[in-house]
Amino acid sequence: MKTLAQVPLHQKATISGIAESELKPKLLEMGLYAGKEVEILFRAPFGDPIAVDVSGYTLSMRLSEAALIQVE
Repeated sequence: MKTLAQVPLHQKATISGIAESELKPKLLEMGLYAGKEVEILFRAPFGDPIAVDVSGYTLSMRLSEAALIQVE
């Protein structure tokens, strides 16, 4: 299964789920839930962190966090 960390720059993806972890409740509170469409806006020069568009706001996250989010 593909994760948000693997999505190319400027490509949209739809969240299909979030892996069980201590960060899952926090990610859900930030609007990252199944069915939500997101887009990768920016990747830092060495790839980490990334900026993600979620419903019109920009969310910055580490690749380790993005790897918890499964996408289609």
